[in-house]
This record gives sequence, C-alpha cells and structure tokens, in this order.
Amino acid sequence: MRLFGPLYDRCRAWAAHPHAPWYLGANSAIEAIFFPVPPDVMLAPMSLARPAAWWRYALLTTLTSVLGGLVGYALGYFAIEAVLPWLERAGHADAYAAVQDQFARYGVWIMFVAAFTPIPFKVFTVAGGAAAMPLLPFVLASLIGRGLRFFLVAGLTAWGGPRIEPVLRRYIEIVGWGVAVLIIGILIWLNMRG
Repeated sequence: MRLFGPLYDRCRAWAAHPHAPWYLGANSAIEAIFFPVPPDVMLAPMSLARPAAWWRYALLTTLTSVLGGLVGYALGYFAIEAVLPWLERAGHADAYAAVQDQFARYGVWIMFVAAFTPIPFKVFTVAGGAAAMPLLPFVLASLIGRGLRFFLVAGLTAWGGPRIEPVLRRYIEIVGWGVAVLIIGILIWLNMRG
C-alpha cells in the first residue's frame, strides 16, 4: 500500500506555494493539539525546496509547535473532563493513562523525549496539563526537544539538498512505515508498563 509517497509528493508541491510558511506554522501548531500529521512532512520538503531558508522554517515550526503545545496543556489543565471522551473516541485513552504514569515518574524528561521523538506529542501536551506539570519546565522541555528535532530535520535536509531528494523519495514508504511501526511499538510499550 503506497501511502507516504503520494503524501510526500503533495507536500513537496505545497512547499513551493507562496503561503507555505503559513501552512507549516498552522500544521505545526494544530499537530501539537490534535492533528495526526507531523510538521516534518512539510518541513523537510520546504527545506529541500529553499535550502537557504531552512533555519527560518525550523524556527517557525519550533515556535508554533510550542504554542500549540501550550493550547494542549491548557486543554489538559482546564478541560481534561471535556477532553477525555475525545481521547477515548480517538483510541488514545490507554496511552493517556500510561503517559500520566510516566509524568508522575519522570516529569520533565518525559516531556523532552515526547518533544524530540516521533511519538504523538499531542497526547503529552494534554497529559502534561492534566498532570499539572509546572509550566516553565513544560515550555523549556518542549522548546528544546522540538527545536532539536526540527532544526535537525531541516538542517540535514537542506545540507543534503538535491543529492538526497531522490534517495528520500525512493525510500519514503520504508521510512514512513518504519516511523508508524515505531510509534505503535512505543504506545504498546507504554501500555504494557502502565
């Protein structure tokens, strides 16, 4: 089943659009709250299309993701009772409970790991608020983790440039499904530990 190749091609076309930075910022913000598509899907093609702007794209993605994370945090902090039915319908209730346990054990470190890795950041932003994680550590862990991730993705993509584009396109299905399997594995592991 080819899923990631067509998505990659579409995002590569969007990367050339004059409003692409707005789309990237919006995608980054809403992904930290509820949207399933990570901003890397737009960030990498945009950095490839305009290598000189890679750091601006990475900064935009980082800042808007942290802002979206703050909205997720507020949802968890102020409206967890209203959000729980949505988490249950979306199939994230068990993951949410496991994340709550991880917050109790590891605090800021779990937020940093969630911000840096491809696991669903939105679950952790809402859980961080619901766990009443102190706001400053939440923001710092999100900023550092998201910043490292997005600057790494954008920088490596811009650095590799046209040399890596055919390789990336050729292996995008393997990479995409590999990340999906990794996410599922992490969620299973979190559920087994919870």
